[in-house]
Amino acid sequence: MLQPMTAKELEYVADSMSNEDLLMKQCAAVVAASMTPAIRNCCTQMISMHQQHYDSLMHAIQHHQQVAPTQPQ
Repeated sequence: MLQPMTAKELEYVADSMSNEDLLMKQCAAVVAASMTPAIRNCCTQMISMHQQHYDSLMHAIQHHQQVAPTQPQ
């Protein structure tokens, strides 16, 4: 059986989600500002990759909620 994440692990996941969100925003800014199709395409692909990372981290949090105790131990 899987163990719930510790508070430190949850903090790490939350920080990672914030980082992925920031990376998506930075890539979107480059897409908006760039006139070079290759750069726009690359950054668009990077946005998709970071969104997948964000979604995986969100899934981990949701899974944690399913296995975590509802009352403090």
